[in-house]
Amino acid sequence: MKLAVVLFNLGGPDCPEAVEPFLRNLFTDPAIISLPGIVRKPLGRLIARRRAPIAREIYAKIGGRSPIVEETRAQARALENVLSARGLDAKTFIAMRCWHPFSDGAALAVKEWTPDKIVLLPLYPQFSTTTTASSLQDWYRAAKKVGLAALTAQVCCYPDAAGFIDALVDSVRDTWARTKPGIRYRLLLSAHGLPERVVAKGDPYRWQVGRTAAALVEKLGIDGLDHTICYQSRVGPLKWIGPATDAEIRRAGSEGLGVVVAPIAFVSEHSETLVELDIEYAKLAHETGVPDYLRAPTVGVRQPFIETLADLATGTASARLCPAQFARCGFRETHP
Repeated sequence: MKLAVVLFNLGGPDCPEAVEPFLRNLFTDPAIISLPGIVRKPLGRLIARRRAPIAREIYAKIGGRSPIVEETRAQARALENVLSARGLDAKTFIAMRCWHPFSDGAALAVKEWTPDKIVLLPLYPQFSTTTTASSLQDWYRAAKKVGLAALTAQVCCYPDAAGFIDALVDSVRDTWARTKPGIRYRLLLSAHGLPERVVAKGDPYRWQVGRTAAALVEKLGIDGLDHTICYQSRVGPLKWIGPATDAEIRRAGSEGLGVVVAPIAFVSEHSETLVELDIEYAKLAHETGVPDYLRAPTVGVRQPFIETLADLATGTASARLCPAQFARCGFRETHP
């Protein structure tokens, strides 16, 4: 059986000139701004135009472009190698939501490869309507456009999958080993934020982030570990879920605590980790009296994580994870 595995992620600009169109694609996505198209599209273009200069300055700090495509390609190669080692005729494909390579090109490439089965595998461990659901919807549009009709299974989420948690644990332990004697530390488990109104509509993201954090802390097994979940990357005037990561850094400074920040919703490095966490929040920590600031890397191509992706690509989800109150849970095993 020929197995095609499509990896989804947000994508990022590959040059300074791509920043504004990337933001335009992001802010005109109905999953991000849930307004009628006649309002959403001009509003999204306006937001993108206004934010583009700031975003270009952010990307300039990491070479003018996002590394997320290269990081995702590395994960795709690693996954393909694991699947091959398991004796499978498998090929990986990449579909980004807001910049190249888009779902349209990936769907065409998958069709040309003529697989017997397709598995849609988001690189978002925690499900959200703003990320996974948006990517899946765009994929089905692109697949229909090119006439791709192979049996398709989709992975909804894996917030506490064993290998994902093991990879997080390894990353945090490696970072914790660099803490300094005589300083008490707080572990900040940082995830990308969401507007509260998205969660209020039944989006399970925050609940799933909690599952990731609980599994990570339990597996770390550090007695008396001081830790908290927090959220970064707020945009716009809406009220977002909290506490905010920058507020938690300030609080740690006021209490004289060192900080270890672990990104638990990002699986690859990009502007939110390399700029927001490594540059902006490191500066904030220094300015607010945090005696030591460390950041754990994302899971990247750590073997336990890649093995989990392989398990997800070859397994079958058997039950819904989210409690019933989360009306916008994305669990569905197959798609016609």
